[in-house]
Amino acid sequence: MSELAELEEWVTLIDACVEPLAKRPVDLTDPGWAEKMRKRPHPLDEAGVRPEAEAALREVLSRYEEGGEDARVALRALLDRCGSFRWATSLPYEPTQRGFRQRLLEISVEDQGIDGRDMMVGLNGLSGKARDAGVDIRPLLREVAALSSDVDVQGMGSTRSILLRATEMEPPALW
Repeated sequence: MSELAELEEWVTLIDACVEPLAKRPVDLTDPGWAEKMRKRPHPLDEAGVRPEAEAALREVLSRYEEGGEDARVALRALLDRCGSFRWATSLPYEPTQRGFRQRLLEISVEDQGIDGRDMMVGLNGLSGKARDAGVDIRPLLREVAALSSDVDVQGMGSTRSILLRATEMEPPALW
């Protein structure tokens, strides 16, 4: 079995563990629904797979960054298929150059996820936090844009074009 196939198997297994939590119904008619959601443990903790999920995501990001275009396409497709893993799994953010770049790689491999608008709002907030911490974000946005997909998957521009658009603003962000 290839290393990529092993990683796919690992991510798929974690996805199956968190899928029931990701897809459980929420009764929006219950006046306390939002508070109940806030009080729940994080889905990775509830499923008992946080260390495994974070390790798998680190491996995905490493292969994404170090691999060629074929590997990046395959990893984007993997996270597209494993939406519950993608929804539940993110690495802790550190307001440093390394932390910002890591989060940009997550954004890139997720390729806008289920809703590109959420990605753009998150990118805007992330950019503000990084700038406030003194991180020069423009070069990092350009570096990760070069690894990102140039396919417009949701009609709002490709992930690459969105990241590059953020470099053109003053201060760098989407709005």
